[in-house]
Amino acid sequence: MSEWLDRIGRYIVQSFSIDSRTLAVFRIGIGLLVIGDVLARASTFTFFYTEDGVVPQELAEARTVDGAFSFFFYTQDSWVIALLFVVHFLIAIQLILGYKTRFAMILTFLFAISLDHHNPLILSHADTLFRLLCFWAIFVPLGERWSIDSFQRKEEPRTMIASLGTAALLLQMVYMYTVNGFHKLGSEMWNSREATPLIFGLDDMTYFLAGPMRQFPFVLEILGTMWYYLLVISVLLLILHGRPRYILALLIFGAHFSFTVTVRIGAFGWVGMTGVLLFLPARFWDDVSAIARRLNLWDRAVVPVYDGLYAFGDRCARALPSLRPNLGVPSVVRDGAFDVGMTFLILSLFVLPAIWFMDDQDAINWEQSSLEQSIEDNFRKIGVRQSPWTVFAPTPRTTDRWYVFAASTTDGEFLDVYNDRPFSFDRPYDELQNIYGNYRERFYMNTIRRAGQAGTPPDYLVNYICRDYAEQGIELMQIEMYVIHETVTRETIDDWQNRNTWSELMSRHACPGHAVEELDLPSDPP
Repeated sequence: MSEWLDRIGRYIVQSFSIDSRTLAVFRIGIGLLVIGDVLARASTFTFFYTEDGVVPQELAEARTVDGAFSFFFYTQDSWVIALLFVVHFLIAIQLILGYKTRFAMILTFLFAISLDHHNPLILSHADTLFRLLCFWAIFVPLGERWSIDSFQRKEEPRTMIASLGTAALLLQMVYMYTVNGFHKLGSEMWNSREATPLIFGLDDMTYFLAGPMRQFPFVLEILGTMWYYLLVISVLLLILHGRPRYILALLIFGAHFSFTVTVRIGAFGWVGMTGVLLFLPARFWDDVSAIARRLNLWDRAVVPVYDGLYAFGDRCARALPSLRPNLGVPSVVRDGAFDVGMTFLILSLFVLPAIWFMDDQDAINWEQSSLEQSIEDNFRKIGVRQSPWTVFAPTPRTTDRWYVFAASTTDGEFLDVYNDRPFSFDRPYDELQNIYGNYRERFYMNTIRRAGQAGTPPDYLVNYICRDYAEQGIELMQIEMYVIHETVTRETIDDWQNRNTWSELMSRHACPGHAVEELDLPSDPP
């Protein structure tokens, strides 16, 4: 009996362990994601992140939970905000190098939630997943290998790391895939294989390779069905070990990569690739080493690069101070507190959300207690909360859309001030994704669309537009915000000229000094 228990115990430990080399790659991936995110956000710095833009601090605070944490809530000065961007960038470099790694990871997490709370109108599932991965990463030794910390420790790094922290990281990815797959299980569109071809017909969120792939809807059906079943069986990432585990992980990695070159859904593809790398076991690294040796790449490429990086790491370790505070807490007390805390976090962020999710699906009847509500509210303050994970689920939308902001000027002209053109309800581009400066603008416009007439975000946007045109010497009077829809069908995936089109008036506004009036437009909306 004890032998069977030992086997079960070893199996569970292996299921939730992560190779230290894999953790190092994950750490570097997180740092690179931060660098990419900061640079991308910097391109719309004034528009999205300063008091002169469309989301000033008062709006950001109004759209986040009371007590939400953000470094940016302590200043409204654009120069200080820019300095915080630079600090965030530098911390990402520190994380990549693996210097004071846990401290760097804590700061990375705090800056991630700070940026998200600084502008909650442009967020997506990718931001939620990234915050959660950063949070769980605080509790694992990311600097165990391939880091300045490992040089300064002067100890042989552990090969495998198994803890409640590694379990939480792995569970996070499986939880996301499983919940998303569960949503799609009951979807007629996914079960009939129609979902993926119709998604690829959405011009406002597809780009690059999506256009050529539309010519082969049957191939899209097959690829979409493969992704659907990968989600459903994603729990095998925990059950399988060795080569089967990393083959499954690489299949999911490939699916995430395909997102990055076909659909503009934020950084979800990149964050997903970084997260699923956590499932690469020791066998993967052994196989990579064997292949490199067989191709004669080990001595010619791998060893020189490794030696160069090793020498660089050694120089950095010698140059940088090594401060290892000793709080004098016995290891048994420290480890016990860690286990208790992690158990609470896992229950709060996996078990309770799963129960609430099942309750929403009418699978159980669960009444949320005041304690559970309090726990959820406190986690929301630090941006740690499970998403419903409804990425293209349960039923993806099948309507393309673009926006027309009809505006009248004091000179009697009519303009489309969203697309910066003479007034027209016509499609502004064949490839509708070009109407957005970047992917976050699409999420921002979703917020504007959902706000409607009574929402405050459109008011800030209108004030910004009026001010911007006034600086160009054009005085606007009234603005009507329209969203134009196109129905995507199997027959019109690549033929937008033959789609049914209709419009929706979102809201009416007036620039400062003018009254809100209905515009007498030169053409009727579709």
